[in-house]
Amino acid sequence: MSIDFSQLDFSIVMDHVEIVLTLAWVLLSYIVRRYTKRAIRLHQKIEHDKKRQRINTVDNIFNLFLVVGLVLIWSSELQSIAISIAAFMVALVIATKEFIACIIGAFYRASTRPYQVGDWIRIANYEGEVTDSDWLSTTLFEVDLKGGTYSYTGRTTVVPNSVLLLQTVQNLNYMRRYVTHTFSIARATDDVNLFTIKEQILEKIRGYSEHFHDVAIRYNSLIEKRLDIKISGPEPRVRITTTVEGFNIFTISLFCPTEEAVEIEQKVTEDFMAFWYASRDARLDAARADQ
Repeated sequence: MSIDFSQLDFSIVMDHVEIVLTLAWVLLSYIVRRYTKRAIRLHQKIEHDKKRQRINTVDNIFNLFLVVGLVLIWSSELQSIAISIAAFMVALVIATKEFIACIIGAFYRASTRPYQVGDWIRIANYEGEVTDSDWLSTTLFEVDLKGGTYSYTGRTTVVPNSVLLLQTVQNLNYMRRYVTHTFSIARATDDVNLFTIKEQILEKIRGYSEHFHDVAIRYNSLIEKRLDIKISGPEPRVRITTTVEGFNIFTISLFCPTEEAVEIEQKVTEDFMAFWYASRDARLDAARADQ
C-alpha cells in the first residue's frame, strides 16, 4: 500500500519550526557526543589520563556547539525578547527617575559633604537643622531664620536628595553660636530726627554686648579665616534710611550670640522707643513754650 505524502499536513511543523530544530539539534549533538566519547574510551593506544582529557575537551566543544546552535535557531525570538526587555528597562527608568535622582543626589552629598547631621543649612527654600540624612532624603528641623528668632518652629521638613542636583546648598552652621542679627524700626519722619539718638542707641548696644564682646571678636575672626571672606562685625552698626511712604527706618545690625539675639533686640527696641518718645515730648514741650 502506497502512502500519499501530499495529503499530510505539515502546517503544525512549520508553525513550530524552532522547537523541531531544537529537538533535532539536541538529539544530534547527544548522539555524536556519545559515539565520539565511546570511540575515545575504546581506543587502546591512548593512556587513561589522556582519554579523560580528550573526553573533557569533547564535552566542552559539544556544549559550545549546542549553545551556538540554539542561539542561531532562536535568534529571531531572542531579538524580540531583547527589544521587550529594553522597552521594559526604559519604562522602568522613566517610572523611577525621581528615585534614581535621589540616589545620585546621595552620592553627590557623600562626595562633596556640603553638610552633616547637626548643621544648619538652607536648601532652595528650605532651611533648618539637619537631623537625618539617608539615600533618599534629608530631614530638617525647621529653624526660624527669616523671622530672626533663630528658634525651632516645631515643623519637620523632608527634602528629597534630588533637590541637591538642582538647587544650591548653603551651610549656615556658624550661625548656631553667633549671628549677624539685623532688625529695623520704622517711625514717622516729621516727629524726631533719628540722628540725634543714633549714638545713644549704639552706647546701649555696646553695654548689652560687653559680656561677650571678646568672644565675638575671636569667633568673628575664626569665621573669616574659615570662609576666607570678610564679614560684618563684631562692632554694632546703625543705618538710617527713609521710605517713599514717609517713614524713617532705623536699622540696627549687631554680631551677637544666637540665643541672645531676640533678647537684645527687644532691649534695644525698648531703649529706642524711650529715646524717641522723650525727644518727641521735648519737641512738643518746646513748641508749646514758644506759643
